Amino acid sequence: MKKNLIVISAPSGSGKTTLCRELQKARPEWNFSLSYTTRPRRDYEKDGYDYEFVSEEEFSRRVKADALVEYEEVHGYLYGTPREVIESVLRNGDMLLLEVDVRGGISIKEAYPDPTLTIFIRPPSVEELKRRLRIRGSDSEIRITKRLERMEMEMGYESLYDYSVVNDNIERTLGEIVNIIESEQNE
Repeated sequence: MKKNLIVISAPSGSGKTTLCRELQKARPEWNFSLSYTTRPRRDYEKDGYDYEFVSEEEFSRRVKADALVEYEEVHGYLYGTPREVIESVLRNGDMLLLEVDVRGGISIKEAYPDPTLTIFIRPPSVEELKRRLRIRGSDSEIRITKRLERMEMEMGYESLYDYSVVNDNIERTLGEIVNIIESEQNE
């Protein structure tokens, strides 16, 4: 079966968003799943492009309606993947990139084992991860500390993923991810 649900997960600050955006540029024919989130929008983010920003009440309504394949609380905010997006892609045979947290990635793989390919993105080091979180400039030191505390749990999921890639250079990492996805399509 064709692997057309491509899950990209990583500890916060490892570069998964950047990599997914670059994958979209390199392969515009691949769709990108927008997660719902209750997190406030950052200055540089666009509703409907980066995430679907919703209230906690709206998120709860979607959970009760079973409209999410998976959802998770991450750093005090809720994130979830819309079921209809995945179902539509599977009906049409399209490719879908899903940028989700580590638990969400495993939940998607459990719900759709045959078409799902999971790729875990590792930071080159804890020191580099700290540096990236600080230069991003969108989080307070308290939030950075929370992200780093969660990293140990997130790294524990790495062995559950089909592939693991170190993001030490965006171009090299992007090439490795594209090669993994394309090689899976040719099997």
